[in-house]
Amino acid sequence: MRLLQPLPILALVAAAITALPVLAVLREIFRPDTEGVWAHLMETVLAEYVVNSLGLAVGAGLGAALLGVGSAWVVAMHRFRGRGVLEWALLLPLAMPTYVIAYVYTDLLQFPGPVQTWLRATFEWQRGDYWFPDVRSLPGAIVVFSLVFYPYVYVLARAAFLERSGSLMEAARSMGLSARAAFFRAALPVARPAIAGGVALVVMESLAEFGAVSYFGVPTFTTGIYRAWYAFGSPVAAAQLAAALLSLIALTLMLEKLSRGRARYHETSLRKSLPPQLSAARSVGAWLLCLVPLAGGFLLPAILLLRMAVSEGDVQFGAKYLELAGNSFTLALVASLTAAALAVLLAYATRLYPGKTMAAIKRVASLGYAVPGTVIAVGALIPLTAMDHALILFMREHYGVTLGLVLTGSALALVFAYVARFLAVALNAVESSMARIRPSIDDAARSLGATRAGLLARVHLPMLASGLASAVLLVFVDVMKELPATIVLRPFNFETLATQVYVLASDERLAEAATPSLAIVAVGLIPVILLSRAIRRN
Repeated sequence: MRLLQPLPILALVAAAITALPVLAVLREIFRPDTEGVWAHLMETVLAEYVVNSLGLAVGAGLGAALLGVGSAWVVAMHRFRGRGVLEWALLLPLAMPTYVIAYVYTDLLQFPGPVQTWLRATFEWQRGDYWFPDVRSLPGAIVVFSLVFYPYVYVLARAAFLERSGSLMEAARSMGLSARAAFFRAALPVARPAIAGGVALVVMESLAEFGAVSYFGVPTFTTGIYRAWYAFGSPVAAAQLAAALLSLIALTLMLEKLSRGRARYHETSLRKSLPPQLSAARSVGAWLLCLVPLAGGFLLPAILLLRMAVSEGDVQFGAKYLELAGNSFTLALVASLTAAALAVLLAYATRLYPGKTMAAIKRVASLGYAVPGTVIAVGALIPLTAMDHALILFMREHYGVTLGLVLTGSALALVFAYVARFLAVALNAVESSMARIRPSIDDAARSLGATRAGLLARVHLPMLASGLASAVLLVFVDVMKELPATIVLRPFNFETLATQVYVLASDERLAEAATPSLAIVAVGLIPVILLSRAIRRN
């Protein structure tokens, strides 16, 4: 009966509303395909979607693992000049949206780009005289995704190496193993769960990506969902493709969990050994090894964006650009504040009413974070469209008023999709801060007559200030970069920085796309800086 109180009921309602897009997509699986679109997709392009999506996920996962584990091992297990700089600098590619880096490398490496132009001028080549890899292809997408997503593996692998590998390496070396053998036979197996977790994140991000694969012309599930919705006008086929993509993501999570088996990894020694000091020559090698992913994932694209924005001119400055920035900031602010408020509600309800029921409610509310933005957009449109039609009919029958599309025709649909997608991010930040508030503080406040609402307002919220700020900031940045949900759900004649970058790049106007791209990257640097500071403190 304790769960029949107002707070748990509000938490249940909030979780049900935010999980509605995912549940709507799953419901569409069982609807009949009366138009035959799904059957047509199965006969023509479904196999290609599966092959490309799996190839992209596996290739990006392996590439990110190679870059992330290598750089994590260098900075975690060795001492050399500049190591502290590399520790946080290796996180910078997280600030670079995948679709932005795809546009930059296309401009750099395509036939009329500076690289091939220089090759033809230097060696007096003509078209057909030489072979050059096509960046707008599946292998090109794999390389780009590996450069952008490797920090997911780097962060977790570095933490695992620091926590467990020092004493193990000493023990392995004392048994006569070389440094290479000790790495592969002692340190790497112990860090495997952390590496697998990072690779799983890379795989999910790769399966969810839309802008880069769309620009590269690689047919995947995300591009297929967009095409089924807009080109074929079939919500059922789009939802069924989204459900198939959800199955791939669920399979990824299951395989990652099964890969751990029953193995448990614990630190058996409290003594932390000092990493070996590298010689000058080896320090140069360490820097070069770490600069490969850092330069490819952030430094070179950032320099090229600045060059395009400054030297090639930009028509985005002025009233048009301010309107785009205002739309992006308004959506991000409203969505982040809403997500933070719901996160406080769920976290506080869990604190007051702990148990399996509230834990299940939290998991339901967090479903959207494991789902691509395209799937969330399709799932949000299904119930919102039904609500719009019901509202129009009700107002016409009872008041004689004909309304427009109040929900799907406005920015409310975007805010709803953003909150459903990123509520888990805010919830993790708020819960981590709330867990540091001792229960004795609650008991003391209640003994002084504080109500549950007063306890939250006068005790918890002031103590949650840093966690709330982190929650708002993280969701804000994620919304600024979110592309697929924004493209599908944006109202008519409504653009944001992300959609403008996509539109300009699709029209091959890459120089004009440089300024909004830089704005998105600049905003994305904020959480990366905060994350790097947290890593340094730890």
